[in-house]
Amino acid sequence: MCGLAGVLDPRGTGAERLEEIAVALGTALRHRGPDGHGVWSDAAAGVALAHRRLSIIDVSEQGSQPMVSADGRYVLVFNGEIYNHPELAQRLRGDGVRLRGHSDTEVLLETIARRSLAEALGDANGMFALALWDRRERRLTLARDRLGEKPLYYGWVGGRFVFASEVRSLVLAPGFEGRLDAGALALLLRHSYIPAPHTVYEGVHKLLPGHLLDVTSAGSGEPRPFWTLAQAATAGRAHLLDETDEALVERAESLLQDSVRMRMVSDVPLGAFLSGGVDSSLVVALMQSVADQPVRTFSVAVGGQYDESQHAAAVAAHLGTRHTELRLSETEALTQAVRVPALYDEPFADPSALPTALVCAAAREHVTVCLTGDGGDEVMAGYNRYLAADRALSRVGRLPAGVRSGVAGAIRSVPPQQWDRMGALLPARRRPPDLGTKLHKLSGVLGSADTLGAYRSLTTVLDPAVLLPGVREPATAATDPSGRPAGLDPLHLMLFLDGVMTLPDDMLVKVDRASMAVSLECRVPLLDHRFVELAWSLPARAKVRDRQGKWLLRQVLHRHVPRELLDRPKQGFDPPVAGWLRGPLRDWVGDLLSPERLRRQGLLDPAAVATLTAEHMSGRRNHDYPLWTLLMLEGWLEGERVVAPA
Repeated sequence: MCGLAGVLDPRGTGAERLEEIAVALGTALRHRGPDGHGVWSDAAAGVALAHRRLSIIDVSEQGSQPMVSADGRYVLVFNGEIYNHPELAQRLRGDGVRLRGHSDTEVLLETIARRSLAEALGDANGMFALALWDRRERRLTLARDRLGEKPLYYGWVGGRFVFASEVRSLVLAPGFEGRLDAGALALLLRHSYIPAPHTVYEGVHKLLPGHLLDVTSAGSGEPRPFWTLAQAATAGRAHLLDETDEALVERAESLLQDSVRMRMVSDVPLGAFLSGGVDSSLVVALMQSVADQPVRTFSVAVGGQYDESQHAAAVAAHLGTRHTELRLSETEALTQAVRVPALYDEPFADPSALPTALVCAAAREHVTVCLTGDGGDEVMAGYNRYLAADRALSRVGRLPAGVRSGVAGAIRSVPPQQWDRMGALLPARRRPPDLGTKLHKLSGVLGSADTLGAYRSLTTVLDPAVLLPGVREPATAATDPSGRPAGLDPLHLMLFLDGVMTLPDDMLVKVDRASMAVSLECRVPLLDHRFVELAWSLPARAKVRDRQGKWLLRQVLHRHVPRELLDRPKQGFDPPVAGWLRGPLRDWVGDLLSPERLRRQGLLDPAAVATLTAEHMSGRRNHDYPLWTLLMLEGWLEGERVVAPA
């Protein structure tokens, strides 16, 4: 795992100046690659590439970057891992190629030199972001992996094209203005993250997953895909597997075991995160099934009703792992909470970023690589909204609009806390946590005209129109039909939207920044593109059955872990934010969200923020996620030098 950066200057800036810029951009990424650094430049072509190295495969100098191909034509800076590089290396040797080392970077580079970048990436199984300079054609090409595990940002700054693994690098480019993008802020308020290709800054973009971008002295073209989730979804739904349940379980276990085995190849110590949920437990179980010694596992106890640490410990004991549990005291949690905004190079407001950062830090004391269970929810329908899509939406759609609206209004007329008090009268096993919040979300589904409306309601944190009056919200996959596969049922439409938005721009960003902040590489077996493509060819019954999502993953897991250790409602990984905001973080809220501060800043509507704050502090409403989103934005702004939107 590494960090990369570079500059292309059509005006022909001198070599020393080019290298100076590239080194500055790369230095800002030292946390991503503390084991080494390198720079390569061509003054005549106006290009310089920088690299920060975290040594994982081939820790010798033979794996150093920037790397020049044997024929001298290509120069590559690469971040990530190509898991099937031994297979690709064998193919190269069969063609008479002599490799200098055994790094996946060299294997990918020499494959590119003999074929093409698009073909090489089509054969590659991995996570990556890269920049390839073609010395003959004087063409720079950026590329990003299929599902968006690794980040890549780019833009034109001061007449130069610059790119880097994180936005914090591009801020250092000469001529960078730092003007905030108001539309991106609106997206942040709605989703708690900023969907690609948008970023918090005007003129800076995220490269979309599975895309290439060509840049020459004449300018940059439009990003073009070498793989898209839309293509995978269309192909999968057109060729559904007609197999027995047992055959599907066998197929899934075989593929996932191969995915896990590939991701366990490392020249440095390796472990896994274990929350005790289905996804991480499955990954650890498959790791243990192929390992020759106990796997090292790590979990964090966050406190509150969503603490799964005891379940993680039980799974670890059953599987026989070497388990480490980090107990998060409230004092430490609160100290770390106010530091979270600085961890992310853009405003980012997923509350589970806090425990994720803590478990990454704990794991890094013992290992350099960790496997995670991320992706299972978005690939195999693990969120509660998928159950709503599978059951409620099909029934709600048959009700007259007036009836739906009336029921929705009746639900919203009762405060969430009152619903919670009524729910407390139910038997403990049938008592859903956060009943009031969930019912209020259901009211949004009832009031929606279609699946897209329901999805938008279920995934909206704040209404940007209220807090950023007059700001136009940019289109996303949830609002723009272009690029969406046609004819998807409610379940699979939601899966697709999460696959192109929530997964790459929330879940994977959360893990990438938290792990890279401590120089830890995270690998995600459930996002092997072969499994993602398989998932889209599965019948709906393999995903949602018996009022539970991830049916197929559960069946594979039950071959390794007893059902009783996992038979419980889905839980999140979030700390008890609602109580913190009303208690020990109350002064922090009052400081960052004070009307005087907001008026001076001129971004958010102070009156609207004051209403949210007052309702939450009084207990009349639970606005934990909305307030956390505002706090993460304001906390990030406090540490950055920015220019207000025009």
